Amino acid sequence: MRRINALNVSVFIAICILGFRIMLQVKDITALIVFAILGFIVASGIQIASQWERAVLLRLGRYHRMYGPGVFFAIPIIDSISHWIDTRVITSTFRAEQTLTRDNVPVDVDAVLFWKVVDPEKAALEVSDYKEAITWASQTALREIIGKTDLSTMLMGREELDKELRRIIDERSQPWGIHVISVEIRDVLIPSALQDAMSKQAQAERERQARIILGESETQIAHMFEEAARFYESNPTALHLRAMNMLYEGLREKGSIIIVPSTAVETMNLGSMLGMASASKSFVDEGVRKESGG
Repeated sequence: MRRINALNVSVFIAICILGFRIMLQVKDITALIVFAILGFIVASGIQIASQWERAVLLRLGRYHRMYGPGVFFAIPIIDSISHWIDTRVITSTFRAEQTLTRDNVPVDVDAVLFWKVVDPEKAALEVSDYKEAITWASQTALREIIGKTDLSTMLMGREELDKELRRIIDERSQPWGIHVISVEIRDVLIPSALQDAMSKQAQAERERQARIILGESETQIAHMFEEAARFYESNPTALHLRAMNMLYEGLREKGSIIIVPSTAVETMNLGSMLGMASASKSFVDEGVRKESGG
């Protein structure tokens, strides 16, 4: 397939102008017709390939050579350009719809493929449409990967799936002169009912972990109490001091009432202490009333 560019038009016009001048000199329109035909043949043979393009040239139906980038000449009628190959990195999106994972979960997976043509000759001659071929190969490989993978692995191990998918697609596309640079899975869609079930499962797992942590904390506290009991059993003085400290902390609160067992009062000798505290408090209150009355 030939393409028209500005150089084609310029060459054709220049040859036609030359033919027109010669026609004026010889005063014969045949010169103009001959130069117009010549200009068309020469102009149509001039082709320009961009920096990233390669032109596959066939001569009489057989592969001749590869041209580009730059200007080249293709003989009209004899030469034909079968493909213009883009050698830049190309991005293709593909997806697998309603594909079952290994644990029988239907998923929709979207992925992006980054690839480029490294051998334009193979891309033009070994496959009829290399762009369509790479797309179908990618989609088929994606379905195969999904069928061999569990849903949990697919959701958490995308990097490994990307590497494996790139390897499979690259092996299939190498005979076509195509190199796969990378594959990235963009999204994994699962049914809404399954999403709700997974959310409930995650919530139940969090509650289970919370209860396990609470049980472990209570076990640790029980062990600490057990160690404290052993220590207080061998050291009654420390136990008395601890009890008095607890009683003091309780009395610091205004309006608080503390009920202490009689055995504890006798053991810690709290009766005399509380009596002395009560007597001193009554004495102070009586002195305050006399001063206010006087």
